[in-house]
Amino acid sequence: MAATGWLERLRAARKTALLADGKRKIHYLFEDGKEMAEEYDLKTHQLLLRKWREKNALGAHGNWEVEVGEPTLLAAGALDREFIKESNTNPVFMRKDTKSSFQWRIRNLPYPKDVYSVSVEKDQRCCVIHTTNKKYYKKFTIPDLDRFQLPLDSTALSFTHANNTLIITYQKPTEILAAEEELQKELKKIKAANNGEGDCKTQ
Repeated sequence: MAATGWLERLRAARKTALLADGKRKIHYLFEDGKEMAEEYDLKTHQLLLRKWREKNALGAHGNWEVEVGEPTLLAAGALDREFIKESNTNPVFMRKDTKSSFQWRIRNLPYPKDVYSVSVEKDQRCCVIHTTNKKYYKKFTIPDLDRFQLPLDSTALSFTHANNTLIITYQKPTEILAAEEELQKELKKIKAANNGEGDCKTQ
């Protein structure tokens, strides 16, 4: 099963844990050299951040790519800061999950709800957002479903709009809910490096 395959890959990865700022921070190093970093709320165990990094053809580390959480702004010089300031009305796309659903928020979209359409493209394994006024269009995938080789279900998809923000929700399949529960059990076994318990456990 694909779910078992992904969990086994996580178990096989070299993992390091830190506790800081009310978060459990986990770093994974996979056999193929890819790295994944996750942050969970210590009280709710809710995923706050997931990002990926891999080496380029020359063996140097690439930039982190955020999958879940706030997009990362790189250290900005004066010109960059000015550009960011001028561009803060552009739509900002980010993913912020809940316990039971994958959720995406696109800020700075002022149009009324009836302008938007959100649909599933099963053949392309992606979701599509477009507006009747042709002011915004975006395709995005759900990597979790790809990792578990699960089909996209249009009935799991819904959206709402409030405060200039389009909020898209996709209900997590039972297979992913079960896998996430299993993963939390695994993560709790890892001793945090800064928790007075010595070195981190690697699996």
